[in-house]
Amino acid sequence: MAKKPSVKPAGGASKPTRPETPLAGPAAARENDRPTPRSAHPSALLDTRAVYCGDNLEQLKKLPGACIDLIYIDPPFNSNRNYEVFWPETSERRRFDDRHESTKAYIDYMRPRCAELSRVLKKTGSFYYHCDWHASHYVKVMLDQILGENNFQCEIIWHRTLAKGLAFTGFPNNHDTIFYYGGGGEITFNRPYNPYDPDNLDEKTTGKYSHRDPDGRRYQLDNLTNPNPNRPNLTYEFLGVTRVWRWTKDRIEEAFANGIVVQPSPGAVPRMKRYLDEQEGRPIDSVWTDIPPINSQAKERLGYPTQKPLALLDRIVRASSKENDIVLDAFCGCGTALVAAHKLKRQWLGIDISPTACRVMAKRLRDVCGLPENETLWKAQRGFVVRDLPKTEAELRKYPHFEFENWAVVALGGIPNKVQVGDLGVDGRIYPVSSGTAPRRKQEGELALKERWYPIQVKQKDKVGRPDIDSFEAVMMREECDKGFFVAFDYSSDAMTEVSQFFKRSGKIIIPLTVREILEEEIARKLA
Repeated sequence: MAKKPSVKPAGGASKPTRPETPLAGPAAARENDRPTPRSAHPSALLDTRAVYCGDNLEQLKKLPGACIDLIYIDPPFNSNRNYEVFWPETSERRRFDDRHESTKAYIDYMRPRCAELSRVLKKTGSFYYHCDWHASHYVKVMLDQILGENNFQCEIIWHRTLAKGLAFTGFPNNHDTIFYYGGGGEITFNRPYNPYDPDNLDEKTTGKYSHRDPDGRRYQLDNLTNPNPNRPNLTYEFLGVTRVWRWTKDRIEEAFANGIVVQPSPGAVPRMKRYLDEQEGRPIDSVWTDIPPINSQAKERLGYPTQKPLALLDRIVRASSKENDIVLDAFCGCGTALVAAHKLKRQWLGIDISPTACRVMAKRLRDVCGLPENETLWKAQRGFVVRDLPKTEAELRKYPHFEFENWAVVALGGIPNKVQVGDLGVDGRIYPVSSGTAPRRKQEGELALKERWYPIQVKQKDKVGRPDIDSFEAVMMREECDKGFFVAFDYSSDAMTEVSQFFKRSGKIIIPLTVREILEEEIARKLA
């Protein structure tokens, strides 16, 4: 049987050899003109601080082998649950069913992706796969086959919520599973601890640290004898007791003079004081009960149904990487792993198939991490970029309707509507610069203040006709809006005629925009 890889602390981990892969693409082109020192860029083989929009299987194939230090993925679970998604950043709400009809389909979907993730993982790297009970046992078998069962480190149980309604027979499933694998070499591992709280110690800990100094410091008495009896240089008499000691005689006498070593009673074996406030804390094991899930009051809450708390990813990134290591999340969703990596001074890469998720993620990186989304600053390692967002009409025609709707509204600088059903003809809103996304509260003695905004209607249609325009006119009249925006691939001549007639009758302006105009950035004059 192959030997299980050893764990080497971060400070002493040997530096992995960079694969002998020829430089290619933009990373190579920029290598000689980077304004930052070479040491500040972790790899000459790939670009970091980048979010890629697209199928991660295709994106992963573009990465060189053995280039990633830490991989965390939280792929869509194989369940029968329906999720209602609400993201306040874009005010998007949608409902979607399980993406995988069966466990077999789910494993078939994940297998090639995990094979690519294994390929890009360094020998010194770590891999975390986050899942729940629906398919976790099948996932473990698959990962053993791909990453090697001898590289399995442990199964982490995250107790994510308390039991709720128990109107069924059996125990509620209130935990997630995180499978942790190494890359096959000496992996980085910085052991995490939960600090002791001297004011709130359990009985077991209180018993250990039951002694107190005059100043109130808690301590326990620890053994000073050496477990190795064959140490002649450490065998001597101290305070009338001859033993094989852990320390030299000079050191033990100095510690005794400083009150660190004490003799509990005459003739007793001297012992050492071990102070509670000098201990790192309780080592965190494989059952995590101290990190609560995202609740409705959490400041970091985005409303994403499977959003994980930042504390969870902070623990994983701290434990299995060093500063400037490269962290990859290939199902990055709302970007929690990327935020944790950036806050801990790691480099990072994110991949997600949803353009809406990529834009929400970009906003989070800007707002939470203070990173500018800017090509020039990104080249200087002071910003980030989002790559491979749709650039053609053909790509946008294939989008699910809600993705297309959100793309159009966000592209106009608007806020998508909160609901997809019952939106009363409003897919999004544009707030003028002089307005806010919420009206100012009425002050005492004032009349009610009217919110100023412009409606956006989006149709994923080749030819918007007059009936579509008529419906939007009704929306504008109902909401008393003097301007509105309509987005489609094209418009019939009747539709364009009605836009003109509506202005003549009401003085209200409908601005028809085509997808081509948005893609080619020809909309500035129309948005004035």
